[in-house]
Formats: sequence, C-alpha cells, structure tokens
Amino acid sequence: MHTSSLPALCCPQHGQPLVARGAELECPSGCRHAIRDGIPRFVANDAYASAFGLQWLRYQKTQLDSYSRVPVSARRLERCFGPAAWSALRGARVLEAGCGAGRFTEVLLGQGAAVASIDLSEAVVANARNFPVGERHVIAQADIFALPFAPGQFDAVMCIGVLQHTPSPEQAIAALARQVRPGGWLVIDHYAYTLSWYTKTAPLFRAFLRRMSPERGLRATEAIVEAFLPMHRAVRSSRVGQALVSRVSPVICFYQALPELDDRLQEEWAFLDTHDSLTDWYKHFRTAGQLRRCLVELGLDDIWAEDRGSNVEARGRRPSN
Repeated sequence: MHTSSLPALCCPQHGQPLVARGAELECPSGCRHAIRDGIPRFVANDAYASAFGLQWLRYQKTQLDSYSRVPVSARRLERCFGPAAWSALRGARVLEAGCGAGRFTEVLLGQGAAVASIDLSEAVVANARNFPVGERHVIAQADIFALPFAPGQFDAVMCIGVLQHTPSPEQAIAALARQVRPGGWLVIDHYAYTLSWYTKTAPLFRAFLRRMSPERGLRATEAIVEAFLPMHRAVRSSRVGQALVSRVSPVICFYQALPELDDRLQEEWAFLDTHDSLTDWYKHFRTAGQLRRCLVELGLDDIWAEDRGSNVEARGRRPSN
C-alpha cells in the first residue's frame, strides 16, 4: 500500500469529475448533487436505511473506543483485516462503506489511513461531528451500488455490519470489489445462519417494528430494552441463564461477550444491536463458504473466511497487475 491523497469524488451516474457550484456538485453531463451540512449527498433519501441513521444521530459516541475506553472496535477490525492488510494501513487509501457514527472511522484514522466514509443514511452527520472532514477524511452520503468514486483507487475497501441489510449482498460485494486497486484488499463481514435466530421471539417483534416509522421503531426498541434487559442483568454471570432468558427476550446483550462495559454502556450497546436486529428492512444470512465463493468469482485471491458464530468475517486481495 502507498501514501496518497484520497480520490476525488465523481458523478456516480456518469463517472465524470465534479465541480462545486455553490451548495451543489455538478458533473459535465448536468447531474447535480446537493451539499448539505458540508456533506455531499448522492442519494435523494436514505431509503431502507432511515432507521439506522436515526439511531446513530441519537447514540453518536456509544461504540467509539475512545468513549467506552474498551478497544472493541479496534480488536474486531484488526481481526477482519488480518496481519498483512492491518500492518499496511498507514498512508493507505481506505473506503469505509457503511460508516455509521464512526466506530471504525476512528480506528482507521488512528492507524494512519486516509479514509473515505460513506453511508446511505443520515449517519454521515454523526460521523462528521465525531470526525470532521480533513486532509485524511472525506464523508459522503451515497449508495454502495452507485459509489461516487472511479473504480480501482483504494488500497482497502471495508464494509462491516452492513451487507446483510442491503437488497443484494452479492451485488454489493461486487460493487465494493470494483473499488479495490490491484494488490489491495476487500474486507467484509455478514450475518451467519444461526439456529438461535429462528428459535427466539425476535422475528415476531421484528415483524411489527420493521414496519413502524423510524421514530416509532426507535421508541419501541428503547421500551423493549428497558423491559427485558433487567432479566439479562440478573443472570449476567451465567451463560446458561443468558441462554434461557434469550429464548423469550428479543434483546441482544453483551454481559458475556463484553463484560468490560459498564452498566450504562451495556444498556446503550444492547439498544443499538437490538434496534439493528428488529428494525432492518433487509436481513440476509450467509455461510463462510458462500462468501468465499463470492470472492473467488470476483477474481480475488488470498481469501480468508471464518464463521464467528453470529457473523462471518472475510477478506480477499485483488491480484497485482
């Protein structure tokens, strides 16, 4: 990987360079893209991701390692990147697809990368508040399926916690792979198939919450967490107790996985993951084998895919020319 400035934004439709004209970006073919809150907007609205945008505007700092003082995001990202890609992040151009409020933005910037953060939702506003645009950071509201960059310009493209919520994970992975330069890395994860999802009450709750407005869905999730989390807290030190409570509770808790978090953060993390699982419009599952085959079909090598229980993590490298 090499030290370089970030690629220039281009028109997602025509691939042409953009010129700033007042509060808009314009391409030679006449496309105009608004700039709002200092952020280029390449989508008319946040479509199926509106619930996610609202949660990140409400809980802007919860999952930042600097806020929790627990390196949860850094550990996860280092594992997903693997030793070779992780050690080469300083000076690298990284496309972060689905940036949210910036839990991984913080880690990437801390590793010395130049980061282009995009999200379909209004989460870009929270990201900009946490990590303002600068020489090594640009932010845009954009769709994975129509990215505002010319292909093949990034040393690493990462998409963590997002693909399962897109209309077509395989098409999204293909769109991201096109952004990887020769010798660069694609780093992704995806929900895995688990028996527990189908034996819990969560699918029943989701059937109702996903059809609510983002505001009502957020309030409903907060009420659910407030009602059920005390049950999880009462058996926080018992793995068997947590498993039993999880049969009736739709809440995703972290008392076993992240005991370092204090009670306030346990509640906020429980809300965020529970909200994700109950209000997402699309929810797909994939196996490690399916992701591996997808990366092979895209022509990547040095492929790694591992089932981590509720998630599959994977990466691949585009062959050098």
